[in-house]
Amino acid sequence: MRIRAQGEGGVVIELGDGIDPAVNARVHQLARAVTSRLGDEVLEAVPSYRSLLVIHDPLRISRERVVERLLALAEELVHRPAPAPQRVVRIPTCYGGAHGPDLDEVARLSGLTAEEVVRCHAAPAYLVHFLGFTPGFPYLGGLDPRLATPRLDSPRARIPGGSVAIGGVQTGIYPVESPGGWRIVGRTPLRLFDPRVAHPFLLAPGDGLRFVPVDEATFDAIAAEVEAARYATEVEG
Repeated sequence: MRIRAQGEGGVVIELGDGIDPAVNARVHQLARAVTSRLGDEVLEAVPSYRSLLVIHDPLRISRERVVERLLALAEELVHRPAPAPQRVVRIPTCYGGAHGPDLDEVARLSGLTAEEVVRCHAAPAYLVHFLGFTPGFPYLGGLDPRLATPRLDSPRARIPGGSVAIGGVQTGIYPVESPGGWRIVGRTPLRLFDPRVAHPFLLAPGDGLRFVPVDEATFDAIAAEVEAARYATEVEG
């Protein structure tokens, strides 16, 4: 474990290196423990792949006290098993064509066919490590190493919401229209972020996620159901 300061009111605790499901599970365990056990002593706990940023008010609690409490909580969690995802959300995805303009280039760079890229990408049950970049953007662990692909040299100015993309050793979904430099291999008609509803985020850190290939007609049919608020998200477990 490593501790470092982040500005006047922030402390970062690093629990490991790289993208590791076990490390990320400990990060989220620690985030929940901080929220429940430290209460008003902290303002926010922000998880990432391997670290947790804890924001506190230095006028109410000292950095030294926050560090002391964090280390004690982290030590408690060392001996606890990492929980498995309580649910796996199925994400219908139309690969290639207008919805996945970079699929053929990912295939070329990986030495696979486009069909093999789709099979490899849709095979795992991914883990949602954390949300960030734009509201609801899931950073997913579990990408087949064969699909690791460099980001675009020049990011696109506009990427449609729902675009499924690969960037380096990561894969994720752009929830809303935004700029971005990842390679777009498909698109889902689901809304990962909808500020009009009581629970605006479709996914949460710690969820499992599975991409389910669909054709364009199915994509359009699901999109119509989503627009009419009639679509029921499919969940395993």
